[in-house]
Amino acid sequence: MKVTVVGSGNVGATVANVLATKGFASEVVLIDIKEGLSEGKAMDIMQTAHMLNFDTTVTGVTNDYAATAGSQVVVVTSGIPRKPGMTREQLIGTNAKIVKSVVDQILEHSPEAILIIVSNPMDAMTYLTLKDTKLPRNRIIGQGGMLDSSRFRYYLALALKEAGYPATPTDIDGMVVGGHADKTMVPLVSLATYRGIPVTQLLSDEAIQKAVEATKVGGATCTKLLGTSAWYAPGAAAAALVEAIALDAKKLIPCCVYLDGEYGEKDLCIGVPVILGKNGIEKIVEVEFSEAEKAKFAESVAAAREVNSKLGEALA
Repeated sequence: MKVTVVGSGNVGATVANVLATKGFASEVVLIDIKEGLSEGKAMDIMQTAHMLNFDTTVTGVTNDYAATAGSQVVVVTSGIPRKPGMTREQLIGTNAKIVKSVVDQILEHSPEAILIIVSNPMDAMTYLTLKDTKLPRNRIIGQGGMLDSSRFRYYLALALKEAGYPATPTDIDGMVVGGHADKTMVPLVSLATYRGIPVTQLLSDEAIQKAVEATKVGGATCTKLLGTSAWYAPGAAAAALVEAIALDAKKLIPCCVYLDGEYGEKDLCIGVPVILGKNGIEKIVEVEFSEAEKAKFAESVAAAREVNSKLGEALA
């Protein structure tokens, strides 16, 4: 399988590196507008091949979309990253133009590609891509829920450790739905478990709420500490989506997808659980939320629609 990663900054390079070490892709192409950046990142990754024992070929190009031809999956990370104090939504004006341009060029050379959108604000960029390309919704996937769910598991594991349970994130099942936004994402406490045991049976309401709030600002916390957006977890999350598609894994993963009646919503891209396989989104899974979670999801939907309303202005 050939995979292209658009944007060779921290997130894009991490996607390429994880894909290479996983070994299921035959070729990964890194592309960026900055002269030499992709070539340097690709060279650096390839010089680990012997040490890490992988055969994937990683190549880097500067703005040469012909080199991406025939890609089965394309991960779009391009755009400006967040700085401390910024929200994802504040990036819409600049990143909308970048994402639209990138996707148009990608599809010229890989018209059958499945697109994974990472650029922020991710839900709006996913919606923009679907509306601009008019592709079937199974081929346009926003990466947010996988990352946010991983952060939720991390914070629940910390809470369980504090409560005396030797938990690690791999012991936790937890899912985040809704928009990929600090204030409105929805960690599903009602479905979260520790080795099959509901976390509500093991943790106090206060401890759970602390984990929920930490999850919602997980990206902002990293941005404040790093001075820029996080990259290891976002990169690994995007690579995990590629892997599920490449291996036809039929994995249940929360992703941003276009809704057409599911969860009572239409004409909107937002995070819900889906089955990912070789065709991209193969099924949208509707699960029962608690009454409180239903209300939070409705708030998240309203917020996502508000951001979408600014897309026309951003592209004017």
